[in-house]
Amino acid sequence: MAFNDLLKQVGAVGRFQQIQVALVVLPLLLMASHNTLQNFTAAIPAHHCRLPPNASLGPDGDLGSWLPQDPQGRPESCLRFATPRQGPPLTTNTTTNLTEPTEPCVDGWVYDNSTFPSTIVTEWDLVCSHRALRQLAQSLYMVGVLLGAMSFGHLADRLGRRKVLILNYLQTAVSGTCAAYAPNFPLYCAFRLLSGMSLASIAINSMTITPGEPRLGSAHPMPSVEPALCCPLTDVEWTPIHTRACVGTLMGYTYSLGQFLLAGLAYAVPHWRHLQLLVSAPFYAFFLYSWFFIESARWLSSRGRLDLTLSTLQRVARINGKQAEGAKLSMEVLRTSLQKELTLGKGQASAMDLLRCPPLRHLFLCLSMLWFATSFAYYGLVMDLQGFGVSIYLIQVIFGAVDLPAKLVCFLVINSLGRKPAQAASLLLAGICILMNAVIPRDQTIVRTSLAVLGKGCLASSFNCIFLYTGELYPTIIRQTGLGMGSTVARVGSIVSPLVSMTAELYPTAPLFIFGAIPVAASAATALLPETRGRPLPDTVQDLDSRRAGRLRQPQQEQQKQMVPLQGATQEKNGL
Repeated sequence: MAFNDLLKQVGAVGRFQQIQVALVVLPLLLMASHNTLQNFTAAIPAHHCRLPPNASLGPDGDLGSWLPQDPQGRPESCLRFATPRQGPPLTTNTTTNLTEPTEPCVDGWVYDNSTFPSTIVTEWDLVCSHRALRQLAQSLYMVGVLLGAMSFGHLADRLGRRKVLILNYLQTAVSGTCAAYAPNFPLYCAFRLLSGMSLASIAINSMTITPGEPRLGSAHPMPSVEPALCCPLTDVEWTPIHTRACVGTLMGYTYSLGQFLLAGLAYAVPHWRHLQLLVSAPFYAFFLYSWFFIESARWLSSRGRLDLTLSTLQRVARINGKQAEGAKLSMEVLRTSLQKELTLGKGQASAMDLLRCPPLRHLFLCLSMLWFATSFAYYGLVMDLQGFGVSIYLIQVIFGAVDLPAKLVCFLVINSLGRKPAQAASLLLAGICILMNAVIPRDQTIVRTSLAVLGKGCLASSFNCIFLYTGELYPTIIRQTGLGMGSTVARVGSIVSPLVSMTAELYPTAPLFIFGAIPVAASAATALLPETRGRPLPDTVQDLDSRRAGRLRQPQQEQQKQMVPLQGATQEKNGL
């Protein structure tokens, strides 16, 4: 009897699975809030230099005697006149010919608090020469996501999925609360990094794959680099093969709904400290009820704890109303199942084989370009909501809404035309949309917003496709490792993306040109990859050579039918 048969015996989709899925899905609503939180907590309101103490204004209280104007006729954000200017009021024409000496804002800034009463930018003056620190904070959060995925992944294999998930909920709650009360910017960054670490682990332990059989198409990458990390806690380890697609799709759409939730919360609670606390405090409740989670029976069996595995399965059988079936289980049945699981795990390759073996190296390099470009451009786009000239709350809602049709269109294209054209088209079209935004005048807000939404939808589709495509390209012996390495490369892209945004200080549209050029260039890598639609999954490196020569046999017809389908969207979205 295989482990999947044991799950069916105690109740494949019973009351226990429904409760467990519901409780694990709830925290995912707030993951999108944390990933893109700085769009609101680090928003940059209009600002200008604070006047010197006891400065005298013009007869009508005009600031023009102290503040030069930019080309749009607004007060300059980072300069003021060294001495009061005498003469007629400034106009756009006269501003360009001014010869009066200017100086930086040595007395600080005055901010327009009409839209954002308080942000980390206004509290710690992250503008002008300190503007880059705002992007640094987001990069450090993504560094935490990468570190947490690797460190907590190993810890989950040692201590168990339940214990680590309980710890992660508490860490997210405490670090998020501390960030809300951080007295200075360095401490804020440190607590945000800790939040990123715990949220990455929550993503791993919530959206899981079974040992030796990856759940492709997840909305958030599983950022591990070792096969052992690919068997985390709850939902998918507790559900049979035929229901994993539904569970993964539910989690992916939950993340998309979280983007709507963030827009509503940010609109209702505009103060950054209150908003930070609002998206972190619910994790205290998640921490409390996570004590009632049941440890993964797969993990218990993999650790040789057959006594606990038996009692756990019988407990699940009671919850699902199958006491009689649970009573039929015995230690001998579990030993047989565990032996089969261990047999399936033999022959697993290591991450170094991705570089040592030429066919695997070819796949790894090409797929790394796709992973990096998708995540790099995605976070470059979604973390610059203020750059489109429309309401930041409206664009957040639109960006969340576009995920829904994007997933459907991507699913149809992948299944009708294939993975290769879908992957190439999504990246190419996304890059073109971003590049067009770089050359369109900023006053064309409707056009620029439409292109940004289309580009974001294409990148969400690219995330969908790359998960499925990666899992179908790698052979079984290294499939999980390949997915983990690709996800790690994606995390690097999300770390680099905010740093590239700093080039706007040199040239305003430079980030858009970079964010657009990378996906366009990476889309060419799909030409070097084979099509996998309708073809059996390779098991060994020899199967890769056979597939390249067009001689891959099809002894896995049934396996192809059970191949885990496309689910969810983005790290984003993961993201983490």
